Parts: sequence; C-alpha cells; structure tokens
Amino acid sequence: MPETAAVVDTAMGPLNAVLCTPGGTAGRTAGPARAGLVLVDGSGPATRDAWQGVPSWLADRGIATLRHDKPGCGGSPGDWREQSFADRAAEALAALATLRKQAGVERAGLIGYSQGGWVALLAAVNAPDQVDHVVTLGGPFVGVEEQERTLLARVMRRTGLSEDAVEAGLAWADERAARLAAGADPALVHAEQARFAGEHWHAVVCGPPYDTPQTLAFFARTLPFDPPSLLPFLPCPIMAFFGADDEHVPVERSLEVLGARLPARHRGRNGIAVLPGVGHMLHPEPPRPGIALFDQLSPGFLPLLGDFLERVAP
Repeated sequence: MPETAAVVDTAMGPLNAVLCTPGGTAGRTAGPARAGLVLVDGSGPATRDAWQGVPSWLADRGIATLRHDKPGCGGSPGDWREQSFADRAAEALAALATLRKQAGVERAGLIGYSQGGWVALLAAVNAPDQVDHVVTLGGPFVGVEEQERTLLARVMRRTGLSEDAVEAGLAWADERAARLAAGADPALVHAEQARFAGEHWHAVVCGPPYDTPQTLAFFARTLPFDPPSLLPFLPCPIMAFFGADDEHVPVERSLEVLGARLPARHRGRNGIAVLPGVGHMLHPEPPRPGIALFDQLSPGFLPLLGDFLERVAP
C-alpha cells in the first residue's frame, strides 16, 4: 500500500507521521479511500513505525490511516511525559485533520491502543463534530488509578509474592496516588520510594513507569481522568476490543461500565468483543518468538474490526 511522509502540527511542534492509503488495486482498494482512521498509541514512548501490518490491512479495505510519533520520539520534538490527556486528545484531533486533508476523506475516526483508547474517547467527547467513530484495543473503561492498581496486584501475584507483600505494595501505590493527586512534588515522591528498595514488591510497584520524577508527574496529570463520566456523552459509535487474558485491564469491570454508561443512540452500530486466549495487545502472552506480532493477533480481531467499519463507513 502507498505510504507517504506527513507532518502533524501540534502544540509541541511538528510530529513526523506516515499516511497509508489504498493502492488502487482490484476490489475495495480501487479508487479513493472510503474512510480514515488515526492510530493512537498507548502509554510510554512510541514512533510512527509502530502498528506493524494493521495500516496495510486497513488500506486493503479502503481505509486510509495516519500514524505519528509521540512527542520526543522518532526524531519529533517535545516530550510525551510533559503532556496531559487533554494534550494527547488535541494531538489526535490535529492528526485527524491532517488525515482528512491529505487522504481526501470525510468520514474518519480514531483507533486507540491501551491508553490511546482513553485518548480517543476524550477526543471524541471534546470534539463531537470531528470524530465519526472510535475503536479501542485493550482500553480500560475505569479510571487510571483503578487500572494501575489492578495491574500492580496481578503482576505481584504472578511473580509469586505473598499476600502480605501484595497488600504492602498496594498500600504504597495508594499512598503515592493520593499524594500526587493532592499536588505533592513528583520529585519528592520519587525520592521517598528509595526507602522501599529492600521490599520484595519494590521492583514492581516502584519500577517503570514509576521510576522517574518525569513519569510520576505524567501519572499525576492523568489521575483525574474518569472514563465512566465521559461515556454517556460519546457522540459516535464505538467498537471496544479486550483480550480475555489481559493482565493490564479489569475487563469485567470495564464491561460493567460499558453496559451501564454507553448511550443507546448508536445501538446496532456499537460493538464489544472479548477475544479468548490473548492478552493486552490482542496476541498471546508472551508472544511466540520469531513471528511478527501482526501474525499473532487474535483470529477474531481483524474480521470484527472490518465488520464494524462496514457498519460505520460502508
């Protein structure tokens, strides 16, 4: 599929991007794109080279995509650690405008992986006239603190820590979140973590992404984010994918929230899928060595994504 360099103008500067469009071969790819998707990355650093074969698969079905560096990654300016979710949502909307202009599509939406699902949800609510559909991949529908607490508890138990150690680690995680939410200096909170260096849970609870003042500051800025409060205002159809074995996401709680809060006005076009046998990135955990991650995606994912896009962008 044709790929061309692009630039997304944002508050942190011009971010390097890649536009992938249909190739004009036989079938659905003949002619211009029928719709578009901006690919929104999850937490941590990420470049425009991520997402492997997904853009080409979408282009084969007439969907143009745009993917871009996060600030400070891939040679792009800025620092993603200095952003808020509002900043990331504004960035996604700028990418959406670039996609529409360069691919010549009117109908376009956002597909967000993990934290990118939160960003896509916020962008859609903030700009209801700009986002036509949302897809989330392993995106929790609970708040940041609950999601992170779930992950920490599961990782500690998986690594064989005692319940006493798990409770002690969670006690510090709760205190840390409360102090950061109250405005404590992330540098001071980070320095205080050193006193737990001898604890068995320290590597999990105080390791990445909690191991620098910058990432703690980013975590502090995300704490007020509340997906359940946004869902009733979602102005467009949504497709939410979950891995049944996802260690990062409280899947059952997320399903409860979606069932209770998702508006009914797009009933018949919304979709929710829990895919068996896969984890956070919708492939087996751990991935099989020597095989591209795209080739390890749940066999149900791409067909269901295609069905959703047919409903919202026929």
